[in-house]
Amino acid sequence: MELSKRLEAVASLVDEGAIVADIGTDHAYVPIDLVRRGIVSCAIAMDVNEGPLKRAARHVRAAGLGDKIELRLSDGLGALLPKEADCVILAGMGGGLVMRILKAHMDVTRSLKSCVLQPQSEIAKVRAFLLEEGFFIMDEQMIYEEGKYYPMMKALPPGKTYVDERARDGQGPWDEVQLRYGKLLLENRHPVLKELLERDLSLSKRILQGLPVDGGERVEKRRAELSVELGYVREGLAYYEKGYLTDGFAPMKTRELET
Repeated sequence: MELSKRLEAVASLVDEGAIVADIGTDHAYVPIDLVRRGIVSCAIAMDVNEGPLKRAARHVRAAGLGDKIELRLSDGLGALLPKEADCVILAGMGGGLVMRILKAHMDVTRSLKSCVLQPQSEIAKVRAFLLEEGFFIMDEQMIYEEGKYYPMMKALPPGKTYVDERARDGQGPWDEVQLRYGKLLLENRHPVLKELLERDLSLSKRILQGLPVDGGERVEKRRAELSVELGYVREGLAYYEKGYLTDGFAPMKTRELET
């Protein structure tokens, strides 16, 4: 079993020695990989549907890890007790669901040491939610795989900022550009994010240039929207052009990722 680049990047954000709960585990590929490589000694693989959980059980048995990976039928964190896990993984699901799961059982969420999140949509809203709820975003990564860009992040739950000296002073508000693209990705000038920004710049320009001069109210509205989008993209690219510093927040030391 070989992880996709997306799942490999997710797995790289898990702390060594953590007890991991993979929410929406599907095939249980990430828990199996983490245990096999000795990154974690045990894991809990959870899913809301019986079908995926049965698939996960087959893969766990085939890997000979039935004594190290426990499987649970669970809606989000519902079947997880406070302090049962150090880290939860929420990957491959919509941003709205990620936020709902973290919010629904805050007693469990607050007991965690870290959350590894890879929302498939509403990325800016997830970042804003984390900051508003008192999480501390420790690390952000992004990979490109099969025509798609996947941002992901590692966050400390509220009340856990003391575990890393970088988090002691808290985390101020992020502006719109930082919420859209990821403050840490921008400050660390992540190469995959730059590819995304350059693609969006080219695409928005091409669409804008193709709009008719006298297209009526609907076209003018679209022109205004594209102009705003271009502004955000250019602000994002300014981080690369001006060589912004990281203000002391260096990326976490994780496994080297192929980008």
